[in-house]
Amino acid sequence: MGQRKGNGPAVRQAVEYDLVELVRLRALLFENLGGHFFNPAAADDDWLDALAVVLKEQLTADAVRILVVDGDDGADDRGLAACGIATIEQRLPGPHLRNGRIGHVIGVVTDPSYRRRGLSRSIMRGLLDWFREREVARVDLYASAEGEPLYRELGFTNHPDPALYWRP
Repeated sequence: MGQRKGNGPAVRQAVEYDLVELVRLRALLFENLGGHFFNPAAADDDWLDALAVVLKEQLTADAVRILVVDGDDGADDRGLAACGIATIEQRLPGPHLRNGRIGHVIGVVTDPSYRRRGLSRSIMRGLLDWFREREVARVDLYASAEGEPLYRELGFTNHPDPALYWRP
């Protein structure tokens, strides 16, 4: 059963039955981000199989939270309307990161037919509550241009750390 706060949608933790839909929504996320980095033209779909394996493992992991909202189109197999994935990483404590716990929102995506209904907001509130319960020191995320206003409204600001990356 999903948890409903006020008049918002019922948000629940994902289960193994949701795997196919979680993979579908995750693929949709990369299609929507666009650009060669997130959706390279030369990529094939073999990453989707690897994604399914990792998601199945992470459904029950203590450091991962996957929240979903069921679709409401009236069909027997409604699929998922939206999902959000979050992780907690234990780093070394420091003066700016007292307990060393950093949360990451890895992706919040809503099926196009369910957008503008507050589903992402409800999922994010659930993820932020989960981070608070686990006393994370900071939560990081990468925002799409479309999602940035929501994240800023929820209190996210520009990151103070310079970011670089390397690929072997």
